[in-house]
Amino acid sequence: MAMLPLLLLMLCVSLNLIIEHHNGVHSLEERMMLHHVQRFRRQPHSQQQGSIQACILPDSRRKNGAIILEMKEQEECPPSPEEMKVDYWKKRMILDDLRVRSMQNMFQRMTSLSSSNQNLLLEASIKSQIPLNLGQNFDILNYVVTLELGNQKRTMIVDTGSDLSWVQCEPCKSCYNQKESLFKPSTSPSYQSVPCNSKPCQSLQFANQRMCKSATTCDYVVNYGDGSISVGELGSENLTLGDMSLNNIVFGCGRENKGMFGYTSGVLGLGRGALSLVSQGRDNFGGVFSYCLPSPMAGETSGSLVFGDESSAFKNLTPIAYTNMLQNPLLPNHYMLNLISMEVGEVGFRIVDGRQVIIDSGTVITRLPPSIYNALKGGFLRQFQGYPQVPGVAILDTCFDLTGIQQAKVPIIRMYFEGDNHAKLNVDPSGTLIMIDEGDGASKSKVCLPFASLSYEHEVPIIGNLQQRNNRVIYDSKLSRVGFAKEECTFSGLVS
Repeated sequence: MAMLPLLLLMLCVSLNLIIEHHNGVHSLEERMMLHHVQRFRRQPHSQQQGSIQACILPDSRRKNGAIILEMKEQEECPPSPEEMKVDYWKKRMILDDLRVRSMQNMFQRMTSLSSSNQNLLLEASIKSQIPLNLGQNFDILNYVVTLELGNQKRTMIVDTGSDLSWVQCEPCKSCYNQKESLFKPSTSPSYQSVPCNSKPCQSLQFANQRMCKSATTCDYVVNYGDGSISVGELGSENLTLGDMSLNNIVFGCGRENKGMFGYTSGVLGLGRGALSLVSQGRDNFGGVFSYCLPSPMAGETSGSLVFGDESSAFKNLTPIAYTNMLQNPLLPNHYMLNLISMEVGEVGFRIVDGRQVIIDSGTVITRLPPSIYNALKGGFLRQFQGYPQVPGVAILDTCFDLTGIQQAKVPIIRMYFEGDNHAKLNVDPSGTLIMIDEGDGASKSKVCLPFASLSYEHEVPIIGNLQQRNNRVIYDSKLSRVGFAKEECTFSGLVS
């Protein structure tokens, strides 16, 4: 975030926000959505449970000049009824909050140090990382795709907040369980080590630390906000996306890895840095990619990740509207937008001078500054009346008991961004209320508003993946813009 003087950022709510009531601007149907409470529950998967092999089976195809990869929620092995209770969600929310806390701490360090103190920044980043070990017996709410690395299939977490892609490699000193066999560099004739004095090695920065032990290798350490970590060396390998081949892609060969990666092989970094797949594949797909994150609410588990500027590959229900992709010298590797207003049903509020926000596929819950979050929460509570409130869960403080209620009128939430064509993100029902505890025999219906407040006004807001579901989100680095369009996310339904 471009840091304005702290005094300006700490202005009270009445100066930052202008509350508006819409009278006749939108019809009631456009402002409120009537939903069966049952729809807030996750639908059962058809796959046979108990088998890792049956959990993750993404596919791929080509459409004109674009490559389309099937995108799945990582939670392909659905949790048990016991796991679906509150403790299960508390663990997930705690991990997500740790990721955001770590990101905020990194942002604060970056803004407090000048460009001449980058070495100090690296040292501070390494020392401040505290590993967290809550176990790997539950999945995380992220999304995965499958690709080929050196003719070996790899299923990887998609993360726009990371630059370096990595997979677990053999031999491995300490690796978590994964579906596929470990990547074997020794059996791939196209694999090459990356030397320490190379440009890719010198590109490692901040979260992706480099610590060369010899001139012939480039060692890295990647620390994630939830305490997860990957340690290994850089290598280059041929990568296949559908039927598009990318030669000599630099990635991390992880030898010591632990954390919340489920059964995947690693992480696919789609950030703005030099080592991200977006930057390395610019000559192949023009620095443009997009995704549609599916909602498990409707039973559809597959969306799509598209590389290339090919709109015919989309199934968007509304026209694509673009907003500027901001370039922030303090946070150069993140996708930043200017949020100018929000709507909650019939109540809207403008954000004076806008607010720079990060859009991130790796964060689950959207985080907002206290003033904006309180306006959102207040508008929602005023219109979602008649439903008893219950205690919150972890970072989620706005929860309701819908037991015995068949239908509920839920305010529609919209986020508006700067631009001449009114770019907006329509929050899907699955990102407006989420089921937390199905209780004994699914007789209880506890739902929560999946937004959370940051601790301070000056912290950087983040739009999480729950609020991006069932939208086509287009990242166009070439024209420095991000586009949004409503889309019912499917893979099988895409035009072939």
